[in-house]
Amino acid sequence: MPLKAVCEAPGKVIISGEHFVVHGATALAAAIERKVRVEASWSDTLEIRSSATGGKEALAPAKKLVEYLYAARGTKPRLSMRITSTIAEGAGLGSSAATMVALAGAASALEGWGMDQAALAEAAATGEKVIHGNPSGIDTTTSATGGVILFRRGEEPRRIDLTSPLTLLVAFSGKKRSTGRLIAKVSEMKMTYPSLFESLCESATLVSELCARALKDGETATLGSLMTYNHAVLTRAGASTRGLDELVELCLASGCLGAKLTGAGGGGSVLAVPPKDPLEAQAVANKLGSAGYDAFFTTIPTSGARSWTE
Repeated sequence: MPLKAVCEAPGKVIISGEHFVVHGATALAAAIERKVRVEASWSDTLEIRSSATGGKEALAPAKKLVEYLYAARGTKPRLSMRITSTIAEGAGLGSSAATMVALAGAASALEGWGMDQAALAEAAATGEKVIHGNPSGIDTTTSATGGVILFRRGEEPRRIDLTSPLTLLVAFSGKKRSTGRLIAKVSEMKMTYPSLFESLCESATLVSELCARALKDGETATLGSLMTYNHAVLTRAGASTRGLDELVELCLASGCLGAKLTGAGGGGSVLAVPPKDPLEAQAVANKLGSAGYDAFFTTIPTSGARSWTE
């Protein structure tokens, strides 16, 4: 019997299609290199602690998730779990989803349940619903499976194979956001302009497919242009803010090939395609840092959740 189990699950960025994916459109997402780590060991009762910037908001849902997993197996959890993270909370980078995936993965590894990536994503969605109300499932699926995926609600995700790795630039605005509130805000547009919204969902699917093709073909300039267009649509739908628009403008003015909000919007982060030259890309990151943004590079594809025992 193992003394301890560990699971690490990555955060995510949405390259195209956020918000519209909740209403049936196809979105393109990628796992990133920043992760949530959960360590689980035996205990007399259930205890969950977090020293993570991204884990504190998820403690109550985390408890519900773990209790749900054990109740489904006719028992009660008797384990101690510790959450650590390198994903900023409220940054739109899938912190809560990665936390839920890592919790399920650590419990499965400790108990020997043998949950695969699909099962981890499905289980983690239970905790996500507590936090976000009506999530599409794209965050938990991307965190569990890793890589780059085209995701449509209710369908098997389609993995996108890149001919070579791609480095993206992420900049956290410093403004936290509520995913549930932003989903509700964008949904108001659907109620007010149903035909327009339906057309936007169809175009979001098309843009996501085009972004996937650009990624496969290594056409970074095309990818960047599509992402910037996607940001304009999300702005019209009510997901952006003046601060996010200014951050997108700064990325583009500094030489990025494209930039957009990623995730729910209303704060959170911007995703950009940096210049191809590494020195120029670093200069952009330095400029964003000097302006007060937490900017970092992430290379895609990266692996999904992984668990082990010690």
